[in-house]
Amino acid sequence: MDYGHEIEFGVFITPTNQRPQQPVQLAQLAEQVGFDLATFQDHPYQPSFHDTWTLMSYVAAVTERIRLSPNVANVPLRQPAVLARSAASLDLLTGGRIELGLGSGGFWDAIEAMGGTKLTPGQGVDALGEAIAIIREIWNTGERGGVRVDGQHHRASGAKRGPRPAHPIPLHIGAYKPRMLRLTGRLGDGWLPSLGYMQPGDLAKGNATIDEAAARADREPGEIRRLLNVGADFADPAELGRLVELALEDGIGTFIVSTDEPTVMQRFMAEVAPAVREQIAAERLARGTAVASRLSAAAIALRAEALDYQAIPESLKATAVEPGSWEYPERRNTYLRGGAPGVLLRPTSPAQVAEALAYARSQGAALAGEGAGRVPLSIRSAGHGISGRSTNHGGIVIDLGALDRIDVVDASRRLVRIGAGATWGRVATVLDERGWAISSGDFGGVGVGGLATAGGVGYLGREHGLTIDHIESIDVVLADGSLVRASRDEHAELFWGMRGAGGNLGVAVAFEMLAQPVGEIGFAQLAFDASETADFFERWGATTEASDRVVTPFLLLGGDQRGRPRVAQAMIAVDASDPDTIIEHLQPFAMVAPLVGQQVIKTPYAGVIDNAPGGAHQGQGEPATRSALIGSITPEVARALARFLDAGAHYFFQIRAMGGAIGDVASDATAFAHREAKFSVIAFGGQRARLDAAWDTLIAPHASGLYLSFETDQRRGRLEEAFPPATLARLRALKAEVDPENLFRDNFNVVAAPASESA
Repeated sequence: MDYGHEIEFGVFITPTNQRPQQPVQLAQLAEQVGFDLATFQDHPYQPSFHDTWTLMSYVAAVTERIRLSPNVANVPLRQPAVLARSAASLDLLTGGRIELGLGSGGFWDAIEAMGGTKLTPGQGVDALGEAIAIIREIWNTGERGGVRVDGQHHRASGAKRGPRPAHPIPLHIGAYKPRMLRLTGRLGDGWLPSLGYMQPGDLAKGNATIDEAAARADREPGEIRRLLNVGADFADPAELGRLVELALEDGIGTFIVSTDEPTVMQRFMAEVAPAVREQIAAERLARGTAVASRLSAAAIALRAEALDYQAIPESLKATAVEPGSWEYPERRNTYLRGGAPGVLLRPTSPAQVAEALAYARSQGAALAGEGAGRVPLSIRSAGHGISGRSTNHGGIVIDLGALDRIDVVDASRRLVRIGAGATWGRVATVLDERGWAISSGDFGGVGVGGLATAGGVGYLGREHGLTIDHIESIDVVLADGSLVRASRDEHAELFWGMRGAGGNLGVAVAFEMLAQPVGEIGFAQLAFDASETADFFERWGATTEASDRVVTPFLLLGGDQRGRPRVAQAMIAVDASDPDTIIEHLQPFAMVAPLVGQQVIKTPYAGVIDNAPGGAHQGQGEPATRSALIGSITPEVARALARFLDAGAHYFFQIRAMGGAIGDVASDATAFAHREAKFSVIAFGGQRARLDAAWDTLIAPHASGLYLSFETDQRRGRLEEAFPPATLARLRALKAEVDPENLFRDNFNVVAAPASESA
């Protein structure tokens, strides 16, 4: 039986401490000569042996590629929850190089003397099954609540989950007897016996038992890799035929050579391993042997019915993430929105972006309407976007995260080239090394592509303008797959539209931007008693408009807390490095209302913007947000803002300062047309209907437009609020030219609705 697994080779190294560095040096040699895996027996009761986990940790630090595993971990002496965390931690530290061989134990007298649990022969299977359940649940961070396994031998009563390993750590079970083999078929990722303990025919019998158990558990036999510890005699080229036979007839996919001899290791990888791989590949080609699937049957069953997974371009298959993939729980959601896409494609070049778009078209992403056959398509740069459109349910996500290079094109002009998948926090850090900055929102986890095609209202905005005002050119992959450069001189109309409505027109893969010289800045965090809310807002607006352009203030209010005064938190950036100058600019703001807290620091711009905590996005449900662009905060506007807060429909309310350099740009220079706005107002609410009712009644009448990146209301009219009539007409004409099939429609779509639909 050949299961079609890729042929791999490992080495079984004695963890001796007689010469402490010997096993370490052997592992380094194994990596050097090309072994895939280095394994170590786990007998901690042996005074002449290193502790295996300590040794593996040391080896991990002095190697780069080779995978590491106990062969096998002595579970009666390794408490499962602790073992799970040890393996996950080492896997994270090594970037996914840990495997886990498991055994029910041997040498019971020694185990009992070490405080381990002595099991009767029949109890080992049950104990190992309980241990596997705990290990897998510790790693299952997608579930809520603690781990609870009430076994006879191993228990977990609410143990915290995590950490989640860097990759799905395979569990290889050292098994020989029927019950343990059936356990392997039900729960294991691999079977790991030693040839020296077996009789002729035992491998075939073991495979049959495992395969039968796998089928009963609705698993494919090929999901279980077959590993085999073999002796050093197999390093003799004369034994090559035996290895080939073991692979083709007994399904062995990984051969682990037991040796501590450097010359044996070198000879095996130089003379035996290449020939084994070559002969097996030739025979498989002749037989037409199918390659083992990288996904389990259970994972394949989770695929979206509307998508043809076989049609995914070959260049994208290896990195594609689908519902059964290990990475899926950490990639399905965005910062605020929960999602369940059918597949995430992760291109590494513009050519692969084009291939991803071609796949999307073939799957019905360009079909009109929302009915049968319609497949959602989302473009993601970093997945932070408030509007939440960079994930979907059952469709395709094109994740640009790998397109994250940041290069200086012309230092004399401060011209930089930035990939769409980079984050603004990383951009700020890289540019800070040269004393440069590009104004870019207020959160470093935001992706470059999303912000730089929408607007970019940032902490340096009143002095330097919107993020889009710094763009010199954009590399865009259009709906038909063509790559074009849009600038003032090339595809000028597309260049205009991409700066403010890019999500409708194409996939931006890289930008050339002009950075500005920015040294240390002042950054103040002031807390005000805002009980007299309307008066506070009026004073705040007037103070902001009267301030110098080097000052850009943002204001934040959360939901009211019963029995406590209303507090407003201000974050104010001052592009000045002299402390006295910073204080001079801040003093008028400090007089707006009674201060209840204050902090002022000098920091590089990166110290303010590179504030993302990292980790996977864990958004849930659909975010409910509203956006408005307004002019001056007149007494009437201030009262409306205060009444909105009194309505209690929000849990987050922000006023971002605009004006200054933002208003210096002509309204028709970019698709972001509302250059007259002095403030951007944003609210988040827990209940969509309640938020909309308060917003529509109190805020909307005073708005001159809205910023789509902060808007999630999909009702009609939002598009017309975001783009004035002339701008919208121009965008629709451009859309018809560059995306006639309306591939990029899963957003605030600028295509005109049919008359019947509008009615």
